[in-house]
Amino acid sequence: MRTIVVAVIAALVALPALADEPTIQLKPGPGLDKVEGNCGACHSLVYIQMNSPFLNAVGWNAEVTKMIKAFGAPIGDADAKDIAAYLAANYGT
Repeated sequence: MRTIVVAVIAALVALPALADEPTIQLKPGPGLDKVEGNCGACHSLVYIQMNSPFLNAVGWNAEVTKMIKAFGAPIGDADAKDIAAYLAANYGT
């Protein structure tokens, strides 16, 4: 019973944070659908815009690799390549 109460309270506390999430419009381009489908499944796409001033093509490739290898993102090699290419082309330094 205590677990249920804690879960309900946690959900109620989290709701305002979810409501404040901005709608993110990423730049159109090849690979955008893969970015939205894969990256957006685990975290907000605002991270892409936040990191864009700091990452070049090598950095974006490393980020995609980290998401797959360290965090276990279920992204295939072809999609990973397309995602990294999209990010480098549209949000790279």
